[in-house]
Amino acid sequence: MMDLHSPASALELALPSSKDILRQTLPNGITVLARENWSAPSIVVEGYLQAGNLDEPAELTGVASYTAGMLSRGTRRRSFTEINEIVEAVGASIGFGADRYITGFSAKSLTEDLDLVLDVLSDELRQPVFPEDHVEKLRGLRMTAIAERENDPRQMAGLTFQGLMYGAHPLGRNLLGSRQSNTAIGRDALVAFYQTYYRPAGMAVAVVGALPAEEAVAKVAAAFGDWTGERPPRAELPPVSWPEAVREGRVPMPDKSQSDIVLGWPAMRRLDPDFDAARLANTVLGVFGMMGRLGANVRERQGMAYYAFSRLQADREPGIWLATAGVNPANVDRAIEAVLVEVQRLCDEPVPAAELEDSKRYLTGSLPLHLETNDGVAGTLVDLEWQELGLDYLLDYVARIDALTVEEVQAVAQKYLRHPHVVAVAGP
Repeated sequence: MMDLHSPASALELALPSSKDILRQTLPNGITVLARENWSAPSIVVEGYLQAGNLDEPAELTGVASYTAGMLSRGTRRRSFTEINEIVEAVGASIGFGADRYITGFSAKSLTEDLDLVLDVLSDELRQPVFPEDHVEKLRGLRMTAIAERENDPRQMAGLTFQGLMYGAHPLGRNLLGSRQSNTAIGRDALVAFYQTYYRPAGMAVAVVGALPAEEAVAKVAAAFGDWTGERPPRAELPPVSWPEAVREGRVPMPDKSQSDIVLGWPAMRRLDPDFDAARLANTVLGVFGMMGRLGANVRERQGMAYYAFSRLQADREPGIWLATAGVNPANVDRAIEAVLVEVQRLCDEPVPAAELEDSKRYLTGSLPLHLETNDGVAGTLVDLEWQELGLDYLLDYVARIDALTVEEVQAVAQKYLRHPHVVAVAGP
């Protein structure tokens, strides 16, 4: 019998699962996920459709994010100004953004305004007109963002790292694109990308808030159910040529006072069995407390870094295990060595039991905090759907993390972090 007074049982009762998530797939291929939350009279809508920068022509990098940025710039029914006035008049918000695989969208409003917000959201996704004047206005904003990137050591280190790690492989494409590609992207290219890839099949929409789940599904069906069409299959990606020796690149930025460092190794897919152990190992390395061992050693003990942390990126394709730091330019080489020492220690020495337990508690304790808001729940439902994790994935999350052993953490570190690394530095 479940002990309703135990912390684990209370957490399980609060977690989204098949018991309180209604999941339905509409005839046109849109999957709708709805969960009720009556704590406030508000609604969050979040979702995606399968159009991302992996679909871009190589010479038009950035066209996916450019297209997403044009969705709110005018439709067949509403101008840019009208869209903003309607949404702002009810205190709502609607946004779009493209990443490597998908174009995401989100909306937030009072429950009483959901019909209006869904009508505007549907209008923007289904009937954008790409006004020529706004194509040019957005081009100007994107060129400004590129100029800011060129003046930012942290962004330039990341951009250089991507090039070193992936070369010309599609996974290395920058979401913003380059000056050349953004100059080449015209209205015709945006319309062509939209017409080819913006289709409802494979789309997902999560609705979380003060509305019966069945009613939420019905409202999404009313807004999107008559939209038809499938996008062409995404081309299978070629194998990535992982580094056989250390790759290093440096971007001189002589007018800067800080250097930024990005180191990384090839990692796993999100569904790979290694992921949970790698996530725990990464928490030890550069997340827990003051950014894990990297923060404690490189930043606090040695005083070489303004920031230092690690991050594990994993999606449907193999990701990257990253360590990043911002340092005084005089400390670049020492900081790189200090990061590599901590990585080597993670591979060579078992993590002490108390330290591992702290990182486990961080991973399990942060979950309910993330799920306190409608935004957090909606984002989680979308992630469960995209990663094909299943509606009950969270129910045994704590047990899976608790079951991980010192040996598994060390083994996963050895498997991925003993390969040659890639390092990029930008700064003086």
